[in-house]
Amino acid sequence: MFGRKSNDKNVDIKNLNEVIGLSKKILKIAFILLIIGSLYAAIMVLKELKVFNIIGNIFSILTPLFIGIVIAWLFDPLVTKLKEKGVSRLLGAILIYVLLLFVVVIVISALIPVLSSQITDFANMLPNVLDSINGFIDGILDKFGNVANFDVEGIKTDIMTNIQSFGTNLTSSLPSLTVDFITSIVSGIGTILIGVIIGFYLLVSFDSVDEIIEGLLPKKVRPAITGVLDRINNSLRKYVQGTLMLALLVFVLSSIGFFISGLKAPLLFGLFCGLTDVIPYLGPYIGGIPAVIVGFSQSPVIGIVTLVAIFIIQFIEGNLLQPLIMSKQLKIHPVTIMIGLLVFGHFFGVIGMVLATPIIATLKILIAFLDERFNIIPDWED
Repeated sequence: MFGRKSNDKNVDIKNLNEVIGLSKKILKIAFILLIIGSLYAAIMVLKELKVFNIIGNIFSILTPLFIGIVIAWLFDPLVTKLKEKGVSRLLGAILIYVLLLFVVVIVISALIPVLSSQITDFANMLPNVLDSINGFIDGILDKFGNVANFDVEGIKTDIMTNIQSFGTNLTSSLPSLTVDFITSIVSGIGTILIGVIIGFYLLVSFDSVDEIIEGLLPKKVRPAITGVLDRINNSLRKYVQGTLMLALLVFVLSSIGFFISGLKAPLLFGLFCGLTDVIPYLGPYIGGIPAVIVGFSQSPVIGIVTLVAIFIIQFIEGNLLQPLIMSKQLKIHPVTIMIGLLVFGHFFGVIGMVLATPIIATLKILIAFLDERFNIIPDWED
């Protein structure tokens, strides 16, 4: 009897510890899934109520204002530092804008002629790229020629017809696409210029924004709310500045790597890699795929060297540049970011994928703040 009790105690303790540990993990996963499910349900409700359409229309109308706010928000720390050294905010804003204008003029004057030439070269080589894709697909399908009940010729015909149709439509519509693109650029430049002007006026008086916000808050919660807003502000500003810096470095490194590999229009593909790099994790692969396809269409050697260049650049970015520039400011688990990319990408497309990470970071800070004050997250460690 005593032996049985001893064995029962040993078994109970082990099993109990395992059950408790497993239960904690299940509860944590369930809690995370509950939050994700609640957010998904909220997004679905807002989508059905056409709230996002209303927000989109408002954003379209007020785009210059939002551009101005972002500009003032990004450059406010520089103007503040100049003010601490005795420079007035007006003079500091003027100096920042003059420097910014100088950099923009230099970059545009250097890039636009080269990009224009490379876009023309890419349009001229597009038929060869499509022919190479046709040959690649043709070679793969030929390997399934002996498979029973597999209509290789029918599938091949459908694929070739679609590719040829795509190439014909793209070539025939290229002039109209170019006109639309130029029109969009001109319209976008006008919107940006208005936003830049608004940003200047906001930047001059941006230090009063904190006072206005504090004045709107009740005195009892003012310190707590301003504290969490400062945390969100600092986190997002570092993330945006770091992301823009990384995108610029990826653009430069990719352009150099593609030039060395012999890829046609290296600056064009480098710019695409830099732009897509603002999307965490998925962006570098999205940006590299077109360059690799065009590289292999030129020759296997160029394709392989282009692929190696992309891997090297992503290794440098992920292991050297990102830790150095970003310093893991957001401290968000990669799985959480991937889920956010999938959800926001599903509802809002590429823009949603770009905004997913800062939105998740903001939600994380808000949830941590609410947990500190109201203990909304259960503590399963006790």
